[in-house]
Amino acid sequence: MRSPALLVALLLSGQSAMAEVTVFAAASLKTALDEIAADYSGRTGAKIVVSYAGTPALARQIEAGAPADVFISASRDWMDHLEEQGLIQPDTRRNLLMNRLVLVTSLRVPFRHTLRTGAEVTALLGEQKLSMALVDSVPAGQYGKEALTSLGVWDEVKDQVIQSENVAQALRLVAIGEVPFGIVYWSDLPKGNDTVKSVGLFPEESHSRIIYPVALTTEATEPEAAAFLDYLATVEAVAVFKKNGFYAIPLRRTNCFLPHYPTACDLPLLPAP
Repeated sequence: MRSPALLVALLLSGQSAMAEVTVFAAASLKTALDEIAADYSGRTGAKIVVSYAGTPALARQIEAGAPADVFISASRDWMDHLEEQGLIQPDTRRNLLMNRLVLVTSLRVPFRHTLRTGAEVTALLGEQKLSMALVDSVPAGQYGKEALTSLGVWDEVKDQVIQSENVAQALRLVAIGEVPFGIVYWSDLPKGNDTVKSVGLFPEESHSRIIYPVALTTEATEPEAAAFLDYLATVEAVAVFKKNGFYAIPLRRTNCFLPHYPTACDLPLLPAP
């Protein structure tokens, strides 16, 4: 059975077969969102143009007037910032996905599932380099720094960190063997490719919850943008996100932690990948 959002999108496509929606999305979403956008276009005829980069770069582009219709951030803080600037439509904002943080390597290292202590991390790294996204501005890097700080080893390893503009670039350095270890999202791990392997997940309590909010920008005035936003929560889209290592936030909890939400409700701990 087709979902209501999909039926709406199909009806809209009959009115505007060449409709175009511009999406700005965090780099970590690329594999999943490319598939979702292609599926949506195939079903509706609408053209979905997705621009991927680090969340801060995308937010600054929107601030500078870039013509985005939908923004999917890897950080609540950057979405808060755009909301404060009056650049998104607050009533369309919701939390879409959650993720996990993982230490990865291209070396032969046993999988530990969860890295409980800083001593485990430093024993693995030794004096080797660690690839991360920018630790003071890009969400993946910020979460990674937060986790290492919580485990008490940031000061010890910070001089070993090689920083990249986004998490996809940080992962690539590990994949090509330039840097032996990296901190990325669980969803970034290549599927069906053992070039990069997980060493262990960071404890969820060691860093802020990794939440991906989504919203329409104030530039989005066409109904096709709203239809695509709704499609991201359909069974079809959620299946793709799940296949790529994301956890879809239940609809009844999509408003948790939003600035205009009256209370901060609890989100469930993520199931073990």
